[in-house]
Amino acid sequence: MKLQQLRYIVEVQNNNLNVSATAEHLYTSQPGISKQVRMLEDELGIQIFGRSGKHLTHVTPAGQEVINIATQILSKVEGIKAVAREHTQPDEGKLRIATTHTQARYALPSVIQGFIKKYSKVSLHMYQGTPAQISDAAAKGEADFAIATESLHLYNDLVMLPCYHWNRSIIVRPDHPLAKKKTLTIEDIAQYSLVTYVFGFTGRSELDTAFSDAGVEPKIAFTATDADVIKTYVRLGVGIGVIASMAMEPDIDSDLVTLDASHLFKASTTKIGFRRGTFLRGYMFDFIERFAPHLTRDLVTRAMLLKSNHEIEELLADVELPVR
Repeated sequence: MKLQQLRYIVEVQNNNLNVSATAEHLYTSQPGISKQVRMLEDELGIQIFGRSGKHLTHVTPAGQEVINIATQILSKVEGIKAVAREHTQPDEGKLRIATTHTQARYALPSVIQGFIKKYSKVSLHMYQGTPAQISDAAAKGEADFAIATESLHLYNDLVMLPCYHWNRSIIVRPDHPLAKKKTLTIEDIAQYSLVTYVFGFTGRSELDTAFSDAGVEPKIAFTATDADVIKTYVRLGVGIGVIASMAMEPDIDSDLVTLDASHLFKASTTKIGFRRGTFLRGYMFDFIERFAPHLTRDLVTRAMLLKSNHEIEELLADVELPVR
């Protein structure tokens, strides 16, 4: 049994059983992967993948167990390498962050600016996607950190740490009937077409819950993953916008009226997640604390030793999160 074979079976699953895509991702040949997978199956005496002709069709129950253990082994191998680099090159390496547009555009710039200034030899890579894609990237080891509001709870193998609370604002054009209204109600908003986030994106679930609890059906005219796109379509008169309050910039968005909606929607919590069992480099601890100052190295280390995110929530229950 070779580490290379374990890496192949994990990557085949990650690439939806597409051996050609796996070979391209690993910069090797398709026949070479197929041969090594077969050799591993022969050695173990089980089928890891079901087949129809030359095509892989599914992961067998036994195969799934093997892949789960292989994933853990590969993670430990990367951990060993990280330990060595921490002692030989403490301020060198890379950091891969998967996050949403809102976090990348409005929450992270100052954090990343300071981080890069201190760690000039750390290569920082940012990947933007949906919350589900972000969580999946962290779960597969394709990203070191996942920063999002939605979907992180779907991955039990991620250590999830709360960073801050945030809420929403209603944005309208100055000539809109709601522009001069001091206190909004759900019923006020429901009269107009909404321009907001795609379902399952950036706290959208709290918006839907608020309408549902009020027994009111929202009129969704347009959805997007990008707050700047939402603002553009509000300017065009497509509807009123519902976006994260942090996404409004007074200087840039002076042509729009911002109305507080924190009393209408339950606050959402942005979290940072990483794979359980990950060895965090010193600069990784530093990044977490820069993004969420209450998450000190000591507190993060204590959280990493716990077995479940429920225990982590109990550990952090008395920590007061900032509001953005």
